[in-house]
Amino acid sequence: MPLSITVVFSFGTRAPAGGYEPAFQIGNYLKVADRLLPIQATLQLAVMGTALCVLLAIPLAYFLATRAGRWKSLLIILIIVPFWTSFLIRTYAWRTILGSDGLAGSLENLLGAEDITILGTTWAILLGLVYNYLPLMIFPVYVSMERLDRSLSEASKDLYAGRWRTFSQVTLPLAAPGVVTGSLLVFIPLMGEYVVPAMLGRGQVFLIGNVLYLDFLDARNWPQGSAMAMVLILVMLVAVSAYLWLTSRGRVQRDVSVL
Repeated sequence: MPLSITVVFSFGTRAPAGGYEPAFQIGNYLKVADRLLPIQATLQLAVMGTALCVLLAIPLAYFLATRAGRWKSLLIILIIVPFWTSFLIRTYAWRTILGSDGLAGSLENLLGAEDITILGTTWAILLGLVYNYLPLMIFPVYVSMERLDRSLSEASKDLYAGRWRTFSQVTLPLAAPGVVTGSLLVFIPLMGEYVVPAMLGRGQVFLIGNVLYLDFLDARNWPQGSAMAMVLILVMLVAVSAYLWLTSRGRVQRDVSVL
């Protein structure tokens, strides 16, 4: 129902006092063409954040599934514990850590430099995004690796394959469904993220979440904001479909090569 309302609003016009006035016109979608930079920046940041989560989650999940031993339960609990705290509080904590009284100030004292800025940069936003969404990537990959048949790895070693070759040609392909699931769980919310860019970006990085906030709450231009939201959904559908097609195609090619 909310999505249906958004579709209806996207074809309307802004009421004189703000809000929505019934109409049927596509002008709102035409105006989106003048606001492509936030879409491009959001897509780049979402791809980078998802890629970083994948690079960090695979070794962490592999360690949990194969090397953690009796410490496995404790490590899993430590990954879950931050989720017991509000998303807003966790992000605000990073604002304090990266601020002038935290990491930035320490680097200034250590390097003898002045005005080292971390907040308000893309890297600060990426750090906040990866920190908040990394567990959503770790657990699907961990579950896939936990369920792997260990005899396949043993067979690979019996055929004189080293650890890296066993991991890259046996473990990682079999864990691919977990990587795909985790990537979707991370990429989709990253495309609409607003809290982290607003708090750690300090208005220096303008993303779709900022655009939607201004349209709906400041300008009260609900039709324009709804059109931007629908374009965001379309971009996500195209990106996710392309990703699923590429992963399924790669899996088919591996199966054919094995045969």
